Amino acid sequence: MTVSLIGFAALFLLCFLGLPLGWGMIAVGAIGLFTIRGWDAALFMTTQQILDFTMNYGLSVLPMFILMGALIHRAGLSEELFGAARAWFGHLRGGLAQSTVAASAAFGAVCGSSLATAATMAKVALPPMKRNGYDDGLACGVVAAGGTLGILIPPSVPLVVYGILTETDIAKLFIAGIVPGLLLSAAYMVAAWAQVAMNPSLAKPAEAFPWGERWGALKRIWGVIALFAVVLGGLYWGWFTPTEGAGIGAAGALVFLFLRTGRTSLRQLRDALIESGFTACSIMLVGAGALVFSNFLTIAGLPNAMLDWIKMLDLPPLGVVVAICLIYFVLGCVFDSLGMMFLTVPIFYPIVSGLGFDLIWFGIIVVLVVEIGLMTPPVGMNVFMLKSLAPEVPIWRIFRGAMPFVLAAVVCLGLLLAFPQIALVLTNFM
Repeated sequence: MTVSLIGFAALFLLCFLGLPLGWGMIAVGAIGLFTIRGWDAALFMTTQQILDFTMNYGLSVLPMFILMGALIHRAGLSEELFGAARAWFGHLRGGLAQSTVAASAAFGAVCGSSLATAATMAKVALPPMKRNGYDDGLACGVVAAGGTLGILIPPSVPLVVYGILTETDIAKLFIAGIVPGLLLSAAYMVAAWAQVAMNPSLAKPAEAFPWGERWGALKRIWGVIALFAVVLGGLYWGWFTPTEGAGIGAAGALVFLFLRTGRTSLRQLRDALIESGFTACSIMLVGAGALVFSNFLTIAGLPNAMLDWIKMLDLPPLGVVVAICLIYFVLGCVFDSLGMMFLTVPIFYPIVSGLGFDLIWFGIIVVLVVEIGLMTPPVGMNVFMLKSLAPEVPIWRIFRGAMPFVLAAVVCLGLLLAFPQIALVLTNFM
């Protein structure tokens, strides 16, 4: 246990010094293995684990879903998604904030990345909210919160990572994320409405659209609806595997790109491929490093020590899951979402499985807790990304604006803990 704690301390130090998380975990893991097993064993285990991880066929789903999101982003569908949401919700209290949530949910259904969703919605939604007199904290907070929907509503990169790490059916994880994603979207919209209801000075009302324009706005987003239906419908009915679904989704996104961007399609495609390649490589590096570091922690006895600690606390099974969520809250203040999942899921999921909980349900819980970490200080990745796009807004004001949405997410987490069927209801029909 002591060696494990020293390893965590060394990893934190390296991260604060600016070393990328993946390299930090490889370095600390390899040195830790060396201190326990010797140089030859450490070198063999480190290289073999990195090779095995990168050769995992299941990981091929990641670059395809990442590419699909990059192509959709460059196809310009985000503006039409926000326009459709604004036509239906813009006239309500905090309507533009609610529209941002609805558009973020729709964009997340074809993207799978929280930062990409937040960055896209920031460019689309922040200008109209500012023109309508929205408070900077509310405007930036709702964009940061809406971005988190990109990793819960399928297709979701973190759910793919969780499925690979736990050998859980990725298709069922995607289907399980639909109802919680809709629930969280509704909770965010209620949070936006409640803030403006209690303090009308936060936002001015927008004009209502005629019904004809509302239905016309829906017609313009048929591409997103079709792509989402094909990918998720095919997975639900078992027509293709997640990897095949990712390829079909990327191909469909490519068609929309060529239809919408004309002569600039090849340049947009090049940029999307470069972005997707860098993103996929960074995820692979973090995953390989986490595997090496987790192996060091296992050999050092951390999982057994945690089991003994849990037994000593004498908590009920659900209390153990709540304790794990609290640990995620703490780690979310330091690590990014994927790094935290790669690092912790191999340690926690055997404990949860041993207690008899459904691993699909636990996967949704993990992703939801990770979402909350994207909005909380000191390292809320979505908040810092918003700060880069809105440099005139103080960082503390964005964090404060995100707090009501953090509270809404915590309420949804409580509902999922109390009623697991919220996540499992659709998987029961697969």
